[in-house]
Order: sequence, then C-alpha cells, then structure tokens
Amino acid sequence: MEHDTVIAKIGKYRWWICFLLFINTANNYLDRQMLGILSPSLKQTYGWTDADWAFITNCFQVAYAFGLPLFGRLVDKFGTRATYAWATIFWGFAALGHGLCYWVAKESTVGSLLGNTMIGSTMLLSVASFATVRFFLGIGEAVNFPAAIKAVTEWFPKKERAFATGIFNSGANIGAVIAPALVPWIAINFGWPWAFVVGGSINFIFVLFWWPMYRRPQEMKHLDPAELKHILSDDGEESEMAKIRWIDLLKYRETWAFVVGKAMTDPIWWFFMFWLPLWLNKTFQCDLKTLGLPLIIVYSFVSIGSIGGGYLSSALIHAGKSINFSRKMAFFICACLVMPVFIANQISNMWIAALIIGLAMAAHAGWSANIFTLASDCFPKNALASVVGVGGFAGTAASVGLNGFVGWWLTQYPGDYNIFFIIAASSYMICLVIVHLLVPNIRTVTVLEKTKKL
Repeated sequence: MEHDTVIAKIGKYRWWICFLLFINTANNYLDRQMLGILSPSLKQTYGWTDADWAFITNCFQVAYAFGLPLFGRLVDKFGTRATYAWATIFWGFAALGHGLCYWVAKESTVGSLLGNTMIGSTMLLSVASFATVRFFLGIGEAVNFPAAIKAVTEWFPKKERAFATGIFNSGANIGAVIAPALVPWIAINFGWPWAFVVGGSINFIFVLFWWPMYRRPQEMKHLDPAELKHILSDDGEESEMAKIRWIDLLKYRETWAFVVGKAMTDPIWWFFMFWLPLWLNKTFQCDLKTLGLPLIIVYSFVSIGSIGGGYLSSALIHAGKSINFSRKMAFFICACLVMPVFIANQISNMWIAALIIGLAMAAHAGWSANIFTLASDCFPKNALASVVGVGGFAGTAASVGLNGFVGWWLTQYPGDYNIFFIIAASSYMICLVIVHLLVPNIRTVTVLEKTKKL
C-alpha cells in the first residue's frame, strides 16, 4: 500500500513528452507511407516499372540510411530539442515538395522548355522528380528515431523505457493506419498532391508544441520533484561522461548486437511498407478504392504489437525477472509470431492473408520496441543517439539492398513474391540467436576511461 501511495504522487509530465513523440512518429510514417499507397495508381499513370519504383524508394532509403548516423551525432552534440525541431521543419518542406512532382511530370508544362526530347517524357520526369523529393524526405525523417530514443532515455528510467518506446513507436503504426484511410479519400476527391500538403503541414504544427514543451528534465523549472527523482533514479554518473566517437562505439559487442538486430529485421518492415500495396494490387487486384481496408487491418495489428511488445518486457522486469531474460523472451515471442507469414503468399483469401501479415508486422513492431530499448540498456545517454544512428544506418542500408533485389527479381519473375515471404519468416529467429551470442548478458558498458584518453 505504501509503495502504491508513493507511485501515485509521481507526476505524469514525462508521459506528455511520450505523447509528443508518438504524434511525430505517426506523422513520420504518414508522410513516408503516402507514396506507397498511391504507387499502383502512379505506376499506371506514369508507366513506372518495378525497377523504377525500387529506384524511387531506394532514393528515400539511401538518404535515410546516411541521415540516421548524421542525426544521431547531431542529437548527441546539439541536444534533442533543437535538432528534432529543425529537422522536423526540413522534412515538412520535403513532404510538401511531393506536390510539385505533379506539375513537373506534366509533359505539357515542361515540353516546350525541353524541346519534347526523350528526357522530357512524363515517365522519366516523374521518376526523377519523385526520386529527388524522396531523397530529401529521407534525410529529414531520419531524425525521428535517434531523437525519440534519446528523449525517452532522458525522460524515463530503465524500467519504463521499453513501455514508453513501445508507445511512441506505435505512432508509426497509427500513421500507417491513417494513411490508407486518408490518402485514397483525398486523392479521389481533391487529387493526390493534397495528401502531401496535409502531411507536411502537420510538421509545423508539431514544432509549435514541441519547442515550448521540451527540455531535459533537469532544466524544467516546474517539474514535480518526485517525478524528477523517479526519472533520474538509475542515472549514475552518465551525465559527466565525455562524448564518444563513432569509431569507439564499434569496439563493443553490444553495438554489433544492435547493428545486427536492425540489419536483419528492418528490411522486412521496409519490404512490406513499400511493396505490400503493389502485392495486394497484383495478387488481389486491389485499386485505390479497395486498397485501404486490408492495409488498415494490417497496420491496426501493428499498433497492438508495438505497445504489447514494449509492455511485455517491462512487465517481466516488474515481475522480478532480469533485464536480460525479459528483453530476450520478448524477442523470442516476437520471432515466433513472425514465422507463419511465409504462408500468406499461398493463400487465396485476401482477408486471411492480411491477418497473417498483420500478425507478422505486429511482431516486428514489438521486436523494434525492444531492440531500441536494448540500445538504451547497453549504452549511457551520451552515446545512445549515436548508437541508434549507427544501427539505423545498418538497418536501412540492408533495406536498400533488399529493395533493389526485389525490384530486380520482380522484373525477371513478375509477381513471384515467395522468396521474400520466406526471408521474412526466418530472419527474426536467426537474428535472435546472433544477438544472444554477441550479448549473452545485457549490461551497461563502461566507456568513461576510454573516452578520457581521446
């Protein structure tokens, strides 16, 4: 009873911070998911091949891959508040820029300037213009996870981080649910460029709330002292440590565990995000009017998985289990739930296939919440955003490779998705084995003495 009374007196401001991270993560995925939903229609309009689509999506991913370690370093150097705000503004302008592709791709608008040469064709111009804005969007959106994970680490003690990460990470899935409900309706009634106007505008509204509300807990003048004590309960001496170079991070097995955890599983998420609408179109003849509902079903599952996966390991810790056992048991359960996805491509019923894919993506979301938390378990706050950036780079770079392979494979063997569903089903369990071999016991690494010698 006494313990419950103490808990009840702790303030809740940290959960408002988590809510802000949730909102911007939702918008992050709303912006990036829009083009995928529009892809079957745009492919038909502009004559894109699967290779063209792979090139456009890879431009986003290449920029995103390089943006992750860049923003990881910037967040660690300049702080979460400023870096997150300015990068969010940048990606807002990039999202708005998609609407310009409509005008650029109209041959009637540019034909006279380009002399109606081959380079002035609608198809080539559309690929080039979309690839360009996707590149800038990828750079800007890369800030989200290094900044959000750093914010969670600044505002939550270890025992709450997986749950808080699961909550904000579920925003990715809410954004992915909103997109198939909102984008087709806007595209049909107002034209597809307006979808990006709506998405980009949200960025600027977010910054209006983020800037006045966010500081590090120690800098908040009106924060409840009991909540501040709770937040800093396992801080130790981390705040006094020197900055850590990227090269030094690669000396730790824990860094490589996070890198492997991202590199082997992120490509699965990106595969479904970029290719699921086209798979539904190819397999079940879904168009812009009928694509929304199966995607909503899939991503509704994902929202549950993100929060549930984060809650699972946190609940095990609260029940007295070790961090090592709790995180790895969550990984194991998620890996098991992904395995049935290999049969989804063999099922003739679209709704059953959507449910199976939804379960797999929900499991990925739970895995993702825990792999991010693994980084915060292993590294002090002054290195965390950089670690997340390095791991995120590895995950996105691997996704670029898989995405290019998907485009090439489908060009050679149209409609044959079997190999990718098999890869998706097996990657997580193999990854868990490797992570366990690299980090048999999760601990916070000691880096102070090494950084003092730099």
